[in-house]
Amino acid sequence: MPWYEPLLYPFAFIYDEVTRIRNKRFDKGKKKSVSFPVPIIVIGNLNLGGSGKTPMVEYMVEMFQDERQIATLSRGYGRKTKGFLLAGPDFGPRQLGDEPFQIYSKYSEKVTVAVGEKRVLAIPKIILAKPQTDLIILDDAFQHRYVKGDFYILLTTFQNPFFKDRVLPLGTLRENARGAKRADLVVVTKTPNSTDEEIKNVYIKNIRRYTNAEVIFSGICYGKPYPINPKRTKTHAKVILVSGIANDELFKEEAKRLFQVVQIFTFGDHYHYTIKDAEKIRDKVMEYGDCMVLTTEKDAVKLKNEAFRIYLSEISIFALPIKIQMDIKDSRLLKEKVLRVIKEKAYIGEV
Repeated sequence: MPWYEPLLYPFAFIYDEVTRIRNKRFDKGKKKSVSFPVPIIVIGNLNLGGSGKTPMVEYMVEMFQDERQIATLSRGYGRKTKGFLLAGPDFGPRQLGDEPFQIYSKYSEKVTVAVGEKRVLAIPKIILAKPQTDLIILDDAFQHRYVKGDFYILLTTFQNPFFKDRVLPLGTLRENARGAKRADLVVVTKTPNSTDEEIKNVYIKNIRRYTNAEVIFSGICYGKPYPINPKRTKTHAKVILVSGIANDELFKEEAKRLFQVVQIFTFGDHYHYTIKDAEKIRDKVMEYGDCMVLTTEKDAVKLKNEAFRIYLSEISIFALPIKIQMDIKDSRLLKEKVLRVIKEKAYIGEV
């Protein structure tokens, strides 16, 4: 135990009480949650960052994009703008935030992407602008209780499950673990492929101490690295890693499995790259010679910024895509539950 931990107990107690009272007020109707005619799926977590929310949003988008008119909505954490915005070709990560821009870059032809801090005000604007919308996915909104979702998906990582964590600042929980009772489905993310049923049952047993929701498991799989500059497509055995995500351990493990990693640049989550950073990356590439830069999809969209062109345009930069991996049984259960909610809502957007 760190020497300073006892000093944090009063702050954790106050934080726990404040969030508990807030939740109780919503539970009793003293603070109002607004329902909407469009089916709303809420994806979120109890822990701070790194639970795989964006890959799960993308998984849901790919699952339903051919059947529904989907809109995704998040607050756009880390963006330099405020208020409601519909993603468009003139906006980048600084206007939308890293994750919404990533989703827009990959699915803009079939999905509406929106950001707005006050989601209870943003949803009507989405419906007005895109009246054909018949499914809204709220990203990172488990604690955003002003909107009444129709189905709540709670994510928790295999490596740091919420039932082993503590509230801030002693741990990384945004609220007490009892908040899991609001979940309709719990997904244990980043589960290693080697995890056997006995270990999974231990997780299920611990999770069921806090919620009656069904529990499923998902892992992650990496796709083939792809170039972000169509003029620089040459691959190299040696790579320089660049990442600014909540937890880059799995990214580094996969990179080391595929390539010879000669340098690692690790930045904080939602990091805004600077000219000086671009210069450092370029200088390291020149120092090592025959190598390329490997980064995450989230960081790739930021490194494509025009401001860095003079420094990075001559460098091979590849993005390593990541996706949710789920067995057929769990994937089918997830889809059936969401489809049931949609059917019960019986909402049909304008054609």
